[in-house]
Amino acid sequence: MSDEEYAGDLSPEDTWELLQKEKDAVLIDVRTDAEFSYVGGPDPKKVKNPFLKISWVLFPDMNRNPHFEDSVRDAVPDKSTPIAFLCRSGVRSLAAAKAMTALGYERCYNIAEGFEGDKNDENHRGTVNGWKVRGLPWVQG
Repeated sequence: MSDEEYAGDLSPEDTWELLQKEKDAVLIDVRTDAEFSYVGGPDPKKVKNPFLKISWVLFPDMNRNPHFEDSVRDAVPDKSTPIAFLCRSGVRSLAAAKAMTALGYERCYNIAEGFEGDKNDENHRGTVNGWKVRGLPWVQG
């Protein structure tokens, strides 16, 4: 597979279904700790699958995390494990899915709407789509 190929995009609902059906599937939130703390994220108590926070970029400079791939490999050594990557809107998670696919992981998914989703007409997130808006389990802080 090239770095342009990955298992595909999933909606938040399809991701939740994957997590329910495949107990070995892993959910990786690639946002920064600051984003998770202030905006919230999937509720680890309700997500029965392995749930990891591995930042794609590092706060506060937002430079690419040079240890991302190694952290994922350490946490998920089996390259056939389904991994769903989540970020704010589906951009960083797409990059993460492609990066891990390029390293031989077979089932890397991008959660296309992300946690907060697309912007509305007033340029605000969290009202149009995304994990939160779809009513999936989440916590703040």
